[in-house]
Amino acid sequence: MIVLDKNISLTSPDEEEKTLRPKKLHDYIGQEDIKEMLEVFIKASIKRDESLDHMLLYGPPGLGKTTLAMITANELNKNIKITNGASLEKTGDLVSLLSTLEEGDVLFIDEIHRLPRVLEEVLYSAMEDYVIDIVIGKEEETRSLRIDLPPFTLIGATTRFGDISSPLRDRFGVVFRLKYYTLKELEKIGERTARLYGNDYEFESIKILSKRSRGTPRIINRLFRRVRDYADIKNNSLISVNITQEALKKLGISDEGLNETDFRYLKSLIQNFNGGPVGVISLATSISEEVTTVEDVYEPYLIKKGFISRTSRGRIANEKAYKVLGINYYTGFIKQ
Repeated sequence: MIVLDKNISLTSPDEEEKTLRPKKLHDYIGQEDIKEMLEVFIKASIKRDESLDHMLLYGPPGLGKTTLAMITANELNKNIKITNGASLEKTGDLVSLLSTLEEGDVLFIDEIHRLPRVLEEVLYSAMEDYVIDIVIGKEEETRSLRIDLPPFTLIGATTRFGDISSPLRDRFGVVFRLKYYTLKELEKIGERTARLYGNDYEFESIKILSKRSRGTPRIINRLFRRVRDYADIKNNSLISVNITQEALKKLGISDEGLNETDFRYLKSLIQNFNGGPVGVISLATSISEEVTTVEDVYEPYLIKKGFISRTSRGRIANEKAYKVLGINYYTGFIKQ
């Protein structure tokens, strides 16, 4: 058992999330190749006294894209402004944001694939030439206005790399794909989280959490908080193996890391659509989920673990999906 200092106080979920985020590259666990290259790029930009090249981060949700953007700004010792592609609707929204940037600042646009195409065109000149060209007035009275911008770094993050237009993708000088984390990396993250919260824990409990975290740091932190709640009430705050297993069972998290929605997805695919092939729209409708949520959040892990296959004709349930549901792969009947 590992005993930790209790003199740590974390309050709201937002404050907890901020506290759990590492602030420097050397504290960031995982994505070693990206860290190594990013450190070189940051040091080179500082040495030349230039703004860092624009950077695009993509991969499944929860792997640390926002954290990497914040770390980049910290390492550059520059300010960061954070927004979301879906929240920028009009040209004026983007122009007002860009016009507040100071030299070397970092602008982070999460879900950049949701940026309207008309705003992408504003970004083209801003990223390449550090200027904004806007048209004001109506009909015969229209005129073009050019606004100069200081050199800045745009960091975009997306879970849907293919949805970003080629002209926008080509303007990013650095493109990184974040990968799922290994069990060892997740164990390190789990231990770090336990230290920050000041909970006593058995290391085997961290290993259990790691196996059920779908290769995703955000999930191990979320599961840790829920097990921590359970331990505070049921076990005098000690996160033991028994308490961890009991809490995860109550939460409906399987040994493979599958949750309630994953099971609903697999059951619908097998029982409603005879194992497929079936289109994602029909599947998403059958389990009352958004298509983008199914494609971005649930399917990548189910495909990675071999539960389903995504073909040109649609989604197909593999034998492993039948097995986890206790359904005979050959007959389709539930095993007794």
